[in-house]
Amino acid sequence: MTNNEQYADTAGRAVLETIRAYGVTAVFGIPGTHNLELYRPLAELGIRAVTNRHEQGSGYGADGWAQQTGLPGVVITTSGPGLQNAMSAIGTAFCESRPMIVLSPGVPLGAEFADVGTLHETKDATAMVGAIAEWSRRVHSAAEAVEAVHDAFTLFRTGRPRPVHIEIPLDVLEAPADVPQADRIARPAPAPAAGDPSSIAQAAGLLASAHRPVIVAGGGATDAAAEVAALAERLGAPVLTTLNGKGVVDERHPLSLGSNLRLAAARAVAEDADVLLVIGSKLGEAELWAPRLEARGAVIRVDISPAQRDKNLAATVGIAGDAPAVGGALLAALPSEARPAPDRGAARDAIDAEMRETAPEAVALAEIIADALPDDAIVAGDSSQIVYMALGSVLRSPRPHSLLYTPTYATLGYGLPAAIGARVAQTAHPVVTVIGDGALMFCVNELVTAVEQRLDVTIVCVDNGGYAEIRQNEVDRGMTPVGVDLVQPDWAALATAFGATGRRVDRTEEIASSIREAIAEGGVQLVHIPMERQD
Repeated sequence: MTNNEQYADTAGRAVLETIRAYGVTAVFGIPGTHNLELYRPLAELGIRAVTNRHEQGSGYGADGWAQQTGLPGVVITTSGPGLQNAMSAIGTAFCESRPMIVLSPGVPLGAEFADVGTLHETKDATAMVGAIAEWSRRVHSAAEAVEAVHDAFTLFRTGRPRPVHIEIPLDVLEAPADVPQADRIARPAPAPAAGDPSSIAQAAGLLASAHRPVIVAGGGATDAAAEVAALAERLGAPVLTTLNGKGVVDERHPLSLGSNLRLAAARAVAEDADVLLVIGSKLGEAELWAPRLEARGAVIRVDISPAQRDKNLAATVGIAGDAPAVGGALLAALPSEARPAPDRGAARDAIDAEMRETAPEAVALAEIIADALPDDAIVAGDSSQIVYMALGSVLRSPRPHSLLYTPTYATLGYGLPAAIGARVAQTAHPVVTVIGDGALMFCVNELVTAVEQRLDVTIVCVDNGGYAEIRQNEVDRGMTPVGVDLVQPDWAALATAFGATGRRVDRTEEIASSIREAIAEGGVQLVHIPMERQD
């Protein structure tokens, strides 16, 4: 028997065949000694393998891919350190409610907790990932592994999407798979949950009688963009979004007040509502930049998870269901005549003034960057001041998932690999990452991934010399700054060394043209903007 015959239909193939049946066309990871049977079938199945230079980048690449496709991002790691390297990305997907499947090999059956010094031996990999993922399973057969894939897709379709981990023991992974072809076919999606009819009627009654309704849309509303816009227009209600919900309503729409809940002026609009409709958001402190939203009127909460009903803000009416289905049901229960929308110019001016007062220099630079971007660009942000203090508010996103970001987990090193994933997923929209120098150093190795994959990705690196916000935090506490002023490489030369094109911009008036030229030229481009540039 040849090696090809021996490995013709292993558990690894059965798992990847099932994942491909659901529409997944790319995986992110790094081949390793123990995971090769997860890589063997990829080319034959028409699945693109993206080899990142660190498994954290694999997880963030998978996340960027997932946000553009609506499918879970798939990560393949090897055992032990490879899986551990992906843990930050798994934690991010959990906190931001993003769908992700992580596949890893494990020690053979019967070798659990042996502690005998085998390669990559880990005390309890399943428990390790289970501590931060939605669930983590060590399977015992190919059939169980395939069933775990089906369970993952059921979760993503019917519940709060969060990462899952499937650990396949090495002897199971490499053994012939006794799994019928019929069991590897994607299962039909269940009908979306439209919510309890009595709760729908109660919520519609509150909204119909409201004088100052306001809508807050979160990441759980991104599939309900049409319904949220229709509700806003029917009610004459302004819409505020979280950063994860950015673009649920086109931010150029007259009723959009943007993704500005971090600003007190924006929160005041929501808190003043006599009926506040919250769709798909846990209203967490990381999005609000405040302990809680102090709503004074009735609160209607719509969420796929019943556990969210009263989290951070108690609901007058809670509706557990699929956001598009519930939105459609509410529209059907409301009077058909659209209400005139009150003028929100004063609120918009107050929000804008607070944004500029909070971070004037960052906002000024963000406006230059935003003006240079094509209207349809996908922008991957990072946990950098230029993004969370400015660009997240300055950008006017026309649709969901136009800004890729992690407001809750607030990780460094997300932006570039997420941009890679977004570009692998589609070529219709240009992809740009805006990232600070500190964050870029976390993922600079992924420059070569983008080059190797022959992608068009532009990196805009805003260089403030290190960890500027933490430096200010230290000063505010009376500390002498320590560990925050960082030695910088020649960023343009470094990009060139990776096979990309690097350019340094030293004059403010050259920033926009440099970004436009980089996008138009294509390939992997890095535009370095030192904050001490000459004006």
